[in-house]
Amino acid sequence: MFRTLLIANRGEIACRIIATCRRLGVATVAVHSDADATARHVALADRAIRIGGPAPADSYLRGEAIIAAALEAGAEAIHPGYGFLSENPEFVDRVTAAGLIFVGPSAAAIRAMGLKDAAKALMAEAGVPVVPGYHGADQEDGRLAEAAAAIGYPVLIKAVAGGGGKGMRRVERPGEFASALASARAEALGAFGNAAVLIEKWIDCPRHIEMQIFGDGAEAVHLFERDCSLQRRHQKVIEEAPAPGMTPEMRAAMGEAAVRAARAIGYSGAGTVEFIVDGSEGLRPDRFWFMEMNTRLQVEHPVTEAITGVDLVEWQLRVASGEPLPLRQDQLSITGHAFEARLYAEDVPAGFLPATGRLDHLRFPGGARADTGVAAGDTISPWYDPMIAKIVTHGPTRAVALNRLAVALDETEVAGTVTNLGFLAALARHEGFARGEVDTGLIARDIDTLAANPALPPGILAAALLTAALGQKAPALQGFTLWQPLRHRVTLLQGAELHTAHLRLTAPGRALVELDGAELSAHLTPEGWAVEGHPAPKVLRHGAHVDVFARRLGTFRFTLPDPLARDTAAAGQGGLTLSPMPGLVRAVAVVAGQAVAAGDRLAVLEAMKMEHVLTAARDGVVAEVLVAAGDQVEAGAALIRLEEADG
Repeated sequence: MFRTLLIANRGEIACRIIATCRRLGVATVAVHSDADATARHVALADRAIRIGGPAPADSYLRGEAIIAAALEAGAEAIHPGYGFLSENPEFVDRVTAAGLIFVGPSAAAIRAMGLKDAAKALMAEAGVPVVPGYHGADQEDGRLAEAAAAIGYPVLIKAVAGGGGKGMRRVERPGEFASALASARAEALGAFGNAAVLIEKWIDCPRHIEMQIFGDGAEAVHLFERDCSLQRRHQKVIEEAPAPGMTPEMRAAMGEAAVRAARAIGYSGAGTVEFIVDGSEGLRPDRFWFMEMNTRLQVEHPVTEAITGVDLVEWQLRVASGEPLPLRQDQLSITGHAFEARLYAEDVPAGFLPATGRLDHLRFPGGARADTGVAAGDTISPWYDPMIAKIVTHGPTRAVALNRLAVALDETEVAGTVTNLGFLAALARHEGFARGEVDTGLIARDIDTLAANPALPPGILAAALLTAALGQKAPALQGFTLWQPLRHRVTLLQGAELHTAHLRLTAPGRALVELDGAELSAHLTPEGWAVEGHPAPKVLRHGAHVDVFARRLGTFRFTLPDPLARDTAAAGQGGLTLSPMPGLVRAVAVVAGQAVAAGDRLAVLEAMKMEHVLTAARDGVVAEVLVAAGDQVEAGAALIRLEEADG
């Protein structure tokens, strides 16, 4: 086993690797950008080394700087985590050339699986079923259109170097193919530097089921499956293991195919073979096809650890240090069921826009595993993925594990930035999901319900108003001030909505709240203000902000208005297009003087690894372009100004 390991990553995966290293007695070296100088993984590691500026290209993608840091610290090996350089074969070659050990597969194995078209050809040769499609080198528009017609619509266009849903478009009919192809190519080129695509048959009731495999270069085993079908925009949201409805025959067939894939490339380390499954008639051994192989540890690996009792990071370190596989296939088994929910800083009702902000408060429940790379007081920056944590639960049955997930999400508390916590809680209680009716279209079908902002209960608003005005541990005679009225006005903002009420103290620790024509009674308890006899919700105040953590509803944030602040609502009028988040201006599609119609593309903004197209809200003429491609902008920055078209 290594004495010292450098972790070429950040956030929750770096912290996760450090936890196993501590248990094994392995010293850890963290690397960090300027933006991560005070990050949690830096504090947890035995040593930390700066490698550059906040942009990934200036830090976590600088392979030579990472290798130099490892040599400086006397590390024997580098663990890449996932993302960044984890699947970069050139980086693996440089690590090996420097006399260090790369904790992962060989560069040759990564290259073999790096491009989806070549990987599928290789898998077909190895006897692994692949989705009907076109994976050829001829990338002429006409040839691709012919292939789509031969396969039969609907089809799926996918970037050959893709991942995370980038460079992927579903096409329903021939007339839509050309525009979808151009869009997919542009996104693929920007994300991966490779505009090549492949064409596949669209599967009507698709399920995304993947097999966790592990090899030592000679032998390979699988550690069963994970179902990752609950997705939005091809991004995984909640994963589980084992897959609902899985049969022994199907598991055996998928497991054998995954192990064949690993053996075909002499695989060493942790990897995942992803399959697309036609779930229209249940899970059948003849209805699954190879999709891609991820030559690294997966974000969702904790659910496999929960059902197998295996520490996959420990296995990675042991195999990389020269040991054989710790267990044979017949020594591996499944115990119970597990779920993982990905908690992000994002604005769900606004279309899952990534969010930033300081984490004023962060608390995870004691009954669940929470893998996180942040703590209260940290800031979610625009430079990296906005993941806050992964909440993982385990139980003897799927129903028990899912109920524990719902409770864990109810008990998770985040304040300071908007999150997808309420969305996750709604998913965990979705009746179809609870029945195991899982496919990749579930979220899209029910998005209006799942993404809706919960209604604000009067009791929650009353508790916030009382806390803002009086606090939660008020002295017995608070409010009974000489020459002051016993009834006073309190105002709170919730987003752009203004809430006003009148409070009237009736006795020590008791009050009446006049709200929207109704009168609510409240009394002070050790936990805070209870309204109309209901238990007091947890309420925290941070400066001008009041956060209420409402079980099953999520977090409600209110702000005390600043009476000296100018009303800036008019700034959003006059035809200004504002940046909805901090990000990088990837492209500007218009010039001054150009006429545009409502819905026309104005600019493309990149933030948190995703591209967001900004469109014209109305017809008009571009009066002024205030940014250029390559500019870094803050949330609310003015990008483009429109004026009314003449006539």
